[in-house]
Amino acid sequence: MVDVKLTMTRALIFLSAVIMLLGAASFYQGAIAKMPTAHIGKNIIKLEVASTPEEIMHGLMYRTSLDKDSGMVFLFKPARPVRFWMYHCFISLDMIFIKDGKIVTISENVPPCKSPNPGDCPTYPETGDVNVSEVIEVNAGYCKRNGIKEGDTVKFDFK
Repeated sequence: MVDVKLTMTRALIFLSAVIMLLGAASFYQGAIAKMPTAHIGKNIIKLEVASTPEEIMHGLMYRTSLDKDSGMVFLFKPARPVRFWMYHCFISLDMIFIKDGKIVTISENVPPCKSPNPGDCPTYPETGDVNVSEVIEVNAGYCKRNGIKEGDTVKFDFK
């Protein structure tokens, strides 16, 4: 004779496991879909975010490559004057300086600083501090290849 109680218990355990797996898969899908992006004209840049002082200081140091159409955004809330350098950076970059959703200046094709002394590294923008709320770093040449220029609107999606 079939033990109905044991069969029901096994069915409930199996159903619970299926529900947990579906929930985990749903959470994982949501995590993938939430990559922050910046929209500049028709260009979409996938972003890593640097918002803490430590993340901002480290930035893209020690990276040997950066995926096409990707970059890092540095968040400054509230907006403030900033300058960037390329100490311990191994790849050339374009730096897009943004305030209130508009590009205020761009430093293009910024080379790595090869000096062991950080004080010997040039800072950007070369004209001096610029007051910004965000800075996006992308591969060198990205702005020219994609027609990105000062005055362009930048929309962020941090969902």
